[in-house]
Amino acid sequence: MTSIIGISGSLRQGSFNTRLMLAAAARMPDGALMETATIHGIPLYDGDVEEREGVPAAAAALKERIAVADGLLLFTPEYNNSIPGPFKNAIDWLTRPSSDVPRVFRGKPTALMGATPGGFGTNLAQAAWLPVLRQLGVEAWFGARLHVARAPDAFDEDGVLKSEPLDRQLRAFLAGFTEFVKQIKGRQVDSLSS
Repeated sequence: MTSIIGISGSLRQGSFNTRLMLAAAARMPDGALMETATIHGIPLYDGDVEEREGVPAAAAALKERIAVADGLLLFTPEYNNSIPGPFKNAIDWLTRPSSDVPRVFRGKPTALMGATPGGFGTNLAQAAWLPVLRQLGVEAWFGARLHVARAPDAFDEDGVLKSEPLDRQLRAFLAGFTEFVKQIKGRQVDSLSS
């Protein structure tokens, strides 16, 4: 079974990105499973807090979930044409201590998608993630793009995805990403056995 962890980068109750993540989890291809996660409970990064108390429990738990997953799928909102501060802050905590970065992120198959009420989707936020992904050393997947524009029209009042074309696009994205995760995982297993 291919395991993927999806993380919603929004704190808002009723978040379009959390809705998109839940829709994705329900549409995973056969042989794959997505666990869902949020960034709730992760405080603002403070080096003094880290020195005194270590990594907060919420960040430490999420870091371990990422480390054991085969792939990582980030569901990013777009705030002011870029990465939301709370999501970037969570990543900053997840990279502490820096010696954990290779274990948690290095070589991890990773993809981005997102939803926003605006007309351009999360195109600029996804582009803003690229230097962060490069720094983390993940294996980024660019086989498809999914950025949901006009998100209030994509979901019904219960948060259920209502657009058939978006449903097809989401399923195709997940199938492509899952295949990528399997390929990377296979390569990693082969290199360990060599």
